[in-house]
Amino acid sequence: MTVYIEFAFLENFLLDGLLLYLAIKCARAKVSPLRLVLAAAAGGGEAIVFPLLSLPLPLAYLVKFLGGAVLALVAAKGGFKTSLFVACAFFALTFVLGGMLVAVYSFFGVSYAEGEGYLVEGAPVALVFAGGGILLIAVTRLAAAFYRHRRWKRELLPCSMTVGERTVRWTGLADSGNRLSFRGKPVCVVSALGALALFRGSPPVGRLRISTVSGSRVSPVFVCDRLELGGIVNERVYFTVGEVDSREYSIILHTSLEEKP
Repeated sequence: MTVYIEFAFLENFLLDGLLLYLAIKCARAKVSPLRLVLAAAAGGGEAIVFPLLSLPLPLAYLVKFLGGAVLALVAAKGGFKTSLFVACAFFALTFVLGGMLVAVYSFFGVSYAEGEGYLVEGAPVALVFAGGGILLIAVTRLAAAFYRHRRWKRELLPCSMTVGERTVRWTGLADSGNRLSFRGKPVCVVSALGALALFRGSPPVGRLRISTVSGSRVSPVFVCDRLELGGIVNERVYFTVGEVDSREYSIILHTSLEEKP
């Protein structure tokens, strides 16, 4: 199998650059184009030099591992934790891409040879970068979904509400989109069933017009004597009835209630 140095360098330069970029994005770190190019170039140079070395297999993998760690260290911009996260993500993504390409090679009968810690394939360049493109799309979408879910989970808060002699404990969502106010004070939103359970027997103190994508309506406003959020106590908090369609939370909180009065 004939290997052209310039093609090997370019292929590994682009693939290492892609994997390092994805690793940095997974770590939510800032991408430095110069550092990324330098690290990718070092990876391309390593791909040329490494097959020329005659190393025992355990030492070969150790050198490859250390080389990958150095690439991540060069590419990452941040502290030790960021570099460590980028290095781990880089290794994980490398294994994923390598395993995916080997599976594709085996399926399509593409010839490849395994060396001492490296892989030489005779696959069309378009096939290799198609796999890289698929990985790029998949990882960026999964990472975005993961961080969106984690951010959403952080906005879920345990709530303790007291009305008269009745106290209930539910989970609330601190929603920055909730800007409702009544008599100059923030308003939380609870479902009709939740309002019935919490304010049963308590008359409303007023009405509030709520505008949503589904239209506008006027809803009753009730007063909760005491609302506790993670140690922060709020007295006489207004609640209105609205759409709270989730199994994860029962209340849509006003974010200003998280601040100490």
